[in-house]
Amino acid sequence: MQACAASGATIRRDLEALAGHGVLRRVHGGARSLIGQGQNPGYGQRELEEQDGKRRIAAAVAGLLAEREHVWLDSGSTATEVARALTGRELTLMPMSLQALTAAADGDGAAGSRPSLLLPGGSMVPGELCFRGPLAESNIRSLRFDTAVVTPCAVDFKDGLLAHDLDDAAVKRAGLESAARVVMAASAAKWQASARVLVTSLDQVDVIVTDRKFSAQDNAELEKYSVEVVNV
Repeated sequence: MQACAASGATIRRDLEALAGHGVLRRVHGGARSLIGQGQNPGYGQRELEEQDGKRRIAAAVAGLLAEREHVWLDSGSTATEVARALTGRELTLMPMSLQALTAAADGDGAAGSRPSLLLPGGSMVPGELCFRGPLAESNIRSLRFDTAVVTPCAVDFKDGLLAHDLDDAAVKRAGLESAARVVMAASAAKWQASARVLVTSLDQVDVIVTDRKFSAQDNAELEKYSVEVVNV
């Protein structure tokens, strides 16, 4: 308390707020940080990070989609920004989270237009509010999409796209395997992040949309893949 120049009550309130955003986990006598430990920060924390970059990525992804396309949209804070960028568009959209669903449905569509929304069903993950499980996977695979917009938890040149858990990876694979084109939307931080579960390699991706500034070595790695890079 002396180091923070704050009362115990103030510190406890601040810790509760940070825990609510997924930055830390409360433990007896204090708290434990979730940042930098390979754990998945909560949606509330991720939503606060890199907001400008995610909006630029979302706008670029929206620009890649044609009217009347059927689009599968992954879950996560970047995916929510993509959904927000698609309000007013004549698309058929299957969002994999309630946040993205709400963003697409609540927007002020131009001339009354807004995406037609498909719900995947399945179980709901608390906090993340995303759809998971065999029912979601089955419903995704029963359809054919023009484009899948995948937002990995981490990405690198060696392993490709990664997720934090098996259920998320399974849903991501169902989406990209059901689409004619795969667009990966990943902020710069995702290229330095760590995750444990493989989703797919980069050679399954058609377009990368990112705000990462690639080095000459990075560009040499990208040349190994038939992938278009949209850098925002």
